[in-house]
Amino acid sequence: MAFAGRMRSTLPLASKLVSSESLATASRSNPQKALLSPIFTDSEISRNFSTATEKKEVKVPLALFGGCGNYASALYVAAVKTNALDKVESELNDIVEATKQSPVFSQFTKDPSVPAKTRVGAIDDICIQAKFSDVTKNFLVTVAANGRLRYIDSIAKKFEELTMAHRGEVRAIVTTVIPIPPEEEKELKAALQDIIGHGKKVILEQKIDTSILGGLVVEFDRKVFDMSIKTRARQMERFLREPINIGNL
Repeated sequence: MAFAGRMRSTLPLASKLVSSESLATASRSNPQKALLSPIFTDSEISRNFSTATEKKEVKVPLALFGGCGNYASALYVAAVKTNALDKVESELNDIVEATKQSPVFSQFTKDPSVPAKTRVGAIDDICIQAKFSDVTKNFLVTVAANGRLRYIDSIAKKFEELTMAHRGEVRAIVTTVIPIPPEEEKELKAALQDIIGHGKKVILEQKIDTSILGGLVVEFDRKVFDMSIKTRARQMERFLREPINIGNL
């Protein structure tokens, strides 16, 4: 709640920067400069960002790929080196939530025509007023300078994968037509815990989807167990449409 208040006080700055006449003029007069190329490539971000912190050997618990994976891995290494993993995760989630709550701030993060200097200045001011840690601030400034703010939600999701792996947590998403009663949820969680193993902690997440018609779908650790009525009905339909070989009767 405190962060939400600080963000509200800073969002007018982002709004002013997005809609300023000087920004519009700069984009019209030199569109090539408005679309600045990244300071670092995605493959270089881990080396450039994480080595700026204390020299301490840190192993990433998951191998993530792609640009967002590289950024998330770099942030994870820096956060672990400074013993600030939980704080950094919370601050990153605050920024993502701010993009969802404020259309102006969301536009600011996604507009490629905003000059790098403007992006960096606004993000730096927001981080200072929100009292973010140095790790989070430096990371967001680097992301802004590289024109990658529009991917911050994807980066945050990748980062969450790393923090959960760090804590030995496994998210299990259970999709049903109606909410699972507490007692059944407890039993399901215990069953999943037996499957996954007691060396890890199951984090159960419920999802409602009436299109599955009934039953449930369980997703965890890149596995899917589809026990929905919808899928069973499709299987039965395919079975009934298959030609019958009289010779085998």
